Amino acid sequence: MFIPPPQLAQGRKTYTDAYADILSAYRRSPQTSASSVILLVAPDVDSLCAARMLASLFKQDDVLYRIIPISSVQELQDVKEELATYAELHALILINMGNFIDLPTPAWFGEFDLGVSIHVIDSSRPRSMANMFYPGENGERVILWDDGDAEKLTELRKAWETLEFEPLPDSDDEDSEDDFDDDEDGLEEDDDDNSEDENDDEDAENGSRPSGKRRSTDGNSKARKRRKLEKPVFNVTRDEVEEYKQRLNKYYYAGTSYGQSAASTIYILATVLERVDNDMLWLAILGLTYQYITARISRDKYEQQHTVYHDEVSRLNPMTFNSEESHSLNSVNADDLSVRPTEELRFMFFRHWNLYDAMYHSSYVASKLGIWKEKGRKRLTGLLAKMGFSIPQTQQPYSHMDRDLKKALVKKLDDVAPEYGLVELSYPSFMRCYGYHSQPLSAADAVESINSLLDFAGGARLEIELEGHRHGGEWFGGGKLWEADGYEKDPVPVKVNAATKGQANGADDPTEESSELEWWKKNFWSAYDSLLEIERLRKAIQLAMSVHRAIIRQGTSIIDKQDIRTMRNHRVVILTQGPDLNLFQNPSMLSRLALWLIDAFRDRAPATAAPGRTKRRELPFIVACLNETKGTYVVAGIMASPEFGDVRRK
Repeated sequence: MFIPPPQLAQGRKTYTDAYADILSAYRRSPQTSASSVILLVAPDVDSLCAARMLASLFKQDDVLYRIIPISSVQELQDVKEELATYAELHALILINMGNFIDLPTPAWFGEFDLGVSIHVIDSSRPRSMANMFYPGENGERVILWDDGDAEKLTELRKAWETLEFEPLPDSDDEDSEDDFDDDEDGLEEDDDDNSEDENDDEDAENGSRPSGKRRSTDGNSKARKRRKLEKPVFNVTRDEVEEYKQRLNKYYYAGTSYGQSAASTIYILATVLERVDNDMLWLAILGLTYQYITARISRDKYEQQHTVYHDEVSRLNPMTFNSEESHSLNSVNADDLSVRPTEELRFMFFRHWNLYDAMYHSSYVASKLGIWKEKGRKRLTGLLAKMGFSIPQTQQPYSHMDRDLKKALVKKLDDVAPEYGLVELSYPSFMRCYGYHSQPLSAADAVESINSLLDFAGGARLEIELEGHRHGGEWFGGGKLWEADGYEKDPVPVKVNAATKGQANGADDPTEESSELEWWKKNFWSAYDSLLEIERLRKAIQLAMSVHRAIIRQGTSIIDKQDIRTMRNHRVVILTQGPDLNLFQNPSMLSRLALWLIDAFRDRAPATAAPGRTKRRELPFIVACLNETKGTYVVAGIMASPEFGDVRRK
């Protein structure tokens, strides 16, 4: 079943009722432990924010809970087998997973104890019809937290229920005909037996054979009995069945899209419970920002949500400020932890980097100027010179730039940048102040930092550049290998049983796979801890910068070497060598490279191109990276869109 958001409930069960049911089941149970309420969380920023917010609510209500990170459907299947043994389990909450799985069926959670409720808070689309419309107790205990989209699926619901529960001509026609023939044969045998008995009696009395009239009467009797057995009547025709199948296939295979973020769903719950604070608001903003900068939602959808959060920021942080300088806000005092609206420039970490590198590593600027060529880099230098920014000023840390230049940055960009095709250099966003611990951090920078921790907090060798040591040279440079706080230099070994050790020669090394698994779980918890800790986020900024340097290096190399193969329906890039090959074995990193390539190719075709040429701009990118150790490829596919802020189903 699905539950609507509070504003659309109209007397029906909603988020607060589902949350109250979790609390009441926990408090009524004689067996309570950390395994009574379990959160299964996907490894992305939106899921982390939603889990942190939900954990805060549980903590306020004195509910013990447990968080288990899940990275794949196979891992969810493995965890499900373990969860089935937990006698004290009452509530299972799936965050950003489970939408496409038929959870009420016996293959998943259909055989769990009926006292276990399964809550699905997932922003991905499409959704399984079984999760929303499955009848009976199994269907009612799977609760999908909807954002209002389920109300629009009436036609799909009818198609699914018909195919699932109605007798269909395709499947039952032959069986019903066979049954009818069997019954008919049996009837004829009975009639033959009865007629033989009657004939024997008549022969004994009259000594003659039955007349033709008698035979005719027997025939009419058989026909009347046959007419009593009729073929089953189907409520749907074959054409309707095909139409319903096509309708469902179109929905399921139209591609992946995204709705309301999981963090926004939990924020709505906290708002109704009247437990909202700046920490909750900031986490909800991070979830929304993550969806936007990873091209999961369109610019229009982002701005609709931004308007809601802008009102929330004004409500919780009543403060006046100069909007013209909103991109460079400062904390008012040592205890200033406010959230403020701002216009965010499409420059990567420009408040923490230098202006030239921030613009150089921006995918938007790269696509407009073509920075992978010498001509493009000269255009970037010319843009800065025309704005009145000298090279020494643009290559020193932004915080050390002249104050007058920082104040005039946005105005000069608005005046000069359109001449270079840079017409969408900013978008509405938010910043968070951290008192005197750090300069304010924008939502986009925080998301990039958390994302880099999820991918490379441990388990990979990345060289980062120390702040203020840019031109130190080979001997006195500021580069060093990244080391996250609390990480060992080597992964913790995982015990392997004797049966696994005795695998045949040539099989994959289980110790290596276990080590990789250990790393990604460590990265998950490192990113989770950094959500509200500014010291961890500040250190992760340098890691995120190194990640973007690697993306620019690889993307520039791909274009320079012309490694992109354009097929009829897609573009393909295969990475088999390079210094950063191990980094792009991470699916998230590979997806970011694909997004950068899409942005880079978006403006290579002229705006007045013919319709056929325009379609070539929209070709999806498929990027594959070789894993030399395993002899396999990691593949990421991203749909292209002709305009910035536009999103196509993947």
